[in-house]
Amino acid sequence: MQYLIHHMLSESAAKYPSSEALVTKDHRLNYQDMATQVASAAGNLRELGVNRGDRVAIFLPPDVTLPLAIFATAQASAVFVPIHHGLFPDQVLHILNDSGAVALITDAVRLKRIEEILPNLSTLKLTIVDSPDDVSHPLQTCSWNSLCNQQSPPIDQCIEKDLAAILYTSGSTGRPKGVMLSHANVLAGAEIVSDYLKLSNTDRLLAALPLSFDAGLNQLTTTVLQGAAAVMISFRFGREIVSQLIEEKITGLAGVPSLWSLLAQPSSGLGKQPLPHLRYITNTGGAMPQALLRQLEDQLPSTDIVLMYGLTEAFRSTYLPPEQLELRPTSMGKSIPNTEILVIDDTGKRCKPGETGELVHHGPTVSMGYWGHPDLTAKILRPHPDPLPGHPNDALVCYSGDLVRQDEAGFLYFVGRRDNQIKSAGFRISPNEVEDVLCQVAPLRQAAVIGVPDAVLGQHLVAFAIPQENAEELNAAAVLADCTAKMPRHMVPKEIHFVTELPMTSSGKVNYPALRAEAATS
Repeated sequence: MQYLIHHMLSESAAKYPSSEALVTKDHRLNYQDMATQVASAAGNLRELGVNRGDRVAIFLPPDVTLPLAIFATAQASAVFVPIHHGLFPDQVLHILNDSGAVALITDAVRLKRIEEILPNLSTLKLTIVDSPDDVSHPLQTCSWNSLCNQQSPPIDQCIEKDLAAILYTSGSTGRPKGVMLSHANVLAGAEIVSDYLKLSNTDRLLAALPLSFDAGLNQLTTTVLQGAAAVMISFRFGREIVSQLIEEKITGLAGVPSLWSLLAQPSSGLGKQPLPHLRYITNTGGAMPQALLRQLEDQLPSTDIVLMYGLTEAFRSTYLPPEQLELRPTSMGKSIPNTEILVIDDTGKRCKPGETGELVHHGPTVSMGYWGHPDLTAKILRPHPDPLPGHPNDALVCYSGDLVRQDEAGFLYFVGRRDNQIKSAGFRISPNEVEDVLCQVAPLRQAAVIGVPDAVLGQHLVAFAIPQENAEELNAAAVLADCTAKMPRHMVPKEIHFVTELPMTSSGKVNYPALRAEAATS
């Protein structure tokens, strides 16, 4: 019976011991070896004093140690806290202190990078690194390799409702908050996504998203659940991803709009040779611009494109079956299996088709809330607004903060974030709608629209956009003039700035607060 995260690994190791589990630039690990190393590391974590419920931070690049450390921490009955490998010392300091991590699994390069913050860590007692001889600090230090090669099998102490992971996510204000996931949450997410993507042990998934991001973590857990192969990759250019798609015969790839934008550029080589093994790609982390979607359809004619929507606080909420893509290319789809999605108005009532309301998620992937923030947790996790007769109303649902509408057939459409909505000249405007039009009228890789204070209008719109590779020099006035033929005057930005990149959160989403701060100082 699978009820804890590491049970996925032990069961797949029993079924497919010699099948590839993890593939990196320098390693190929089968399921038997992966399970053996994880069990050894888990037992030794316990021997080193890591107890049930202790937080273990994992600050590593996308290599073989990262997934091993995640599963070992779970098997040790502790809580894994993955930290994006590119974060800066102050950001790492916040996560370590906020989570109360007692142990840090990292490499010597990153430990050296953050040595300045070590004296400011209030709870950290243990560091585990690849080269402990290169480390000089007062904390207890040991070698990761030694943990994996000394047998000391742990005994399960957890139940499925125990805290398993804390994923730090950036919001519209303040420092990142830790979203708490139970073993049951993570398992449910793996099972549900495996179901609608029809994953099996023959799949090979390219893990291009960071494992500190819920969708990236799910790439790993669905792979292990099915006994498939996870190919880890670190990349800067689209051509590196395409090369791995070909060489490793990848069958599935999950990405965010910025990744697809990178792949759609001519220099990536996508579409220049067939990819017969690539069965599907999935998008999350924001709506995919329609122009970009059409490019991917042209370049991947034999690959299913699955549009998805989710939020870290409830993982995945909706998906659009590939056969609906031509009919409803702008839709988020319908609820994922074993999940109820409601559209609720400001009075707490269900919206009628065509009405805009907040997306509310009810199901087994609803998180445990924010670590150390019961007040913020109570704002997003609330009683069901419309429980069935006779049902106890003790199961909490997640209020997403995302505004959506539903059509007569039950398909959902994203309108915008409550905290990103722009009000100009009395109109409420969704940045997403404006961004999509901008990408239709001009050769843009990506666009982001914000509201700027305006004494007359309340707010006026400002756009930031990345031109497509090899595009001719764009004229801002001409692009904005073309927008007037596609949307009402009040939705047309007052100005557009062409940039080489947009500020992004660690989960690959556009950092709108950073753009607003930039606009305020310019």
